[in-house]
Amino acid sequence: MNLETKWLEDFVALANTRSFSASARQRHVTQPAFSRRIRSLEQAVGATLVDRSTTPVSLTPEGQLFLVTARNMVEQLNDSLAHLRGLAMDNEALDIVAAHSLALAFYPQWISRLQKGVGELPTRLVAMNVGDAIHVLREGNCDLMLAYHDPYATMQLDAEIFPSFSIGQVKMLPVSVPKANGEAKFSFDDEGSIPFLAYTQGAFLGRSVRMLLKNEPARMRLKTVYETAMAEGLKGMALQGVGLAWIPDFCIREELANGKLVRAAGESWDIPLEIRLYRCSLVHKPGVEKLWKRMMKLPSDFLRA
Repeated sequence: MNLETKWLEDFVALANTRSFSASARQRHVTQPAFSRRIRSLEQAVGATLVDRSTTPVSLTPEGQLFLVTARNMVEQLNDSLAHLRGLAMDNEALDIVAAHSLALAFYPQWISRLQKGVGELPTRLVAMNVGDAIHVLREGNCDLMLAYHDPYATMQLDAEIFPSFSIGQVKMLPVSVPKANGEAKFSFDDEGSIPFLAYTQGAFLGRSVRMLLKNEPARMRLKTVYETAMAEGLKGMALQGVGLAWIPDFCIREELANGKLVRAAGESWDIPLEIRLYRCSLVHKPGVEKLWKRMMKLPSDFLRA
């Protein structure tokens, strides 16, 4: 018999929800993929476990009997892993994934401040785009995710499964290099087309910019001359005087202060964003759970950079 642990977890989820679609959402897979996994489990066990002719679905007598075994196996495995992880918890580094711009310009200051509240905190940081980071978190391949949250453009995460802390408020500002008189070289106040430095189609920050421009007639004047998924890439091109770009304010504080970049439009063109720290409640790792409980007791000053 060749059983996979995830099949047992799938079966327990299905027994709880009595719905293939609801269980698939809970397990973060498509419904066809979830159905195939339940079929694979039935083939491995050698019995039909689920009566698919009823709505909601029900368990067959064999399924009801096997559910007790499945639950016990899943619980025992989780308890054993939690114990083993707990033995190494004190020296175990936390795996954190973060959006590229947050990893470069936000994380160092934030983690330094957090450690003043929780003590030494070994971490491993990997930078990637937000879509990939969400996938890694859902698969349980990281402990925490540092990401932007925009209620109008974000990929929503179930707050029960993915609890989070708000750790910062930022704005994306439209910026350009200045002309000799200090005004923006590229501005919505000027006539004609405006060279636009854009985020690529799949980039999270790009969705936020597109939401801002969606019903704005002036968007027709923007002519895309460069695209990248990374805010730091747009910042580099903006500093070269190639065009106008929306960039998170914490990435360009120094450039705004020394006048290398200036606002290309008024505050009504700013895009407010929140920075949130996420975990997956389905993954039981003692070190993460201990940190999370300690963070819940900290004053907000320690959580926010």
